[in-house]
Amino acid sequence: MHPTVNLTRYKHGGHHFSRIRAAQRGIRLLDGRLSLTTPEGVSLQLTPAGPFLRAAAWLIDVVVWLLFCGLAQLITPSGKFGSGLFLVILFVSYWGYPIISEVYFNGRTLGKRALGLEVVRSDGLPVGWRESTLRNLLLVADFLPFLYATGLVCMLFDARFRRLGDIVAGTQVIYVEKPMPRPTPPSAEPLPLPFPLSPDQQRTLVDLFERENRLPLDRMAELGTIAEPLTGAQGADSVERMRGYVAGFNK
Repeated sequence: MHPTVNLTRYKHGGHHFSRIRAAQRGIRLLDGRLSLTTPEGVSLQLTPAGPFLRAAAWLIDVVVWLLFCGLAQLITPSGKFGSGLFLVILFVSYWGYPIISEVYFNGRTLGKRALGLEVVRSDGLPVGWRESTLRNLLLVADFLPFLYATGLVCMLFDARFRRLGDIVAGTQVIYVEKPMPRPTPPSAEPLPLPFPLSPDQQRTLVDLFERENRLPLDRMAELGTIAEPLTGAQGADSVERMRGYVAGFNK
């Protein structure tokens, strides 16, 4: 089963081409986020990373690799053996660094980690050896004809900003989502519910007080009046009763 994909209007500039391609494929755009539903029914919200930060992350990785090469040249012995060993180190480090980093360090090289990016599979799962090897070997194709021109064109015309290597390997680069701080439960005297509520109804009450700071007082009072069948009160009195119900959920 393939994941359900909903792509949104991208928040960054220069995404006109992506919107056109998405419309041609029947992909709905909304808030710049990629919504995936796994076969297990788990919903994933991912934000594709654009070309600018990806290029900056690549430059950081290049600098890190060049520094490593300079250190390797200092410690390798002189002569033909040392020259051959140095070339082997260059080859292995150039191809091995991004692959090992993506497989063993949550899809992040040092450059991607510094800028809050991560490589994942198209279904949102972590990349493996096959996906990482393919996408990095195809860097050569993305570089052609110069300075990653092919990769840039692919990203501009793809709704998920994938370069050629990502498309072939079935991967994409996303922003690492920072976990939201868990809201503290309302501070109130716990009250027993007048009648049982379903888990969804309880979740609705909890969500209300998690968003309370973003709602005006008159709107909260209006919602309290709507909940009169539950609380037996109106306005602010009803809100305080609901606050007590929520405080009692974990008791």
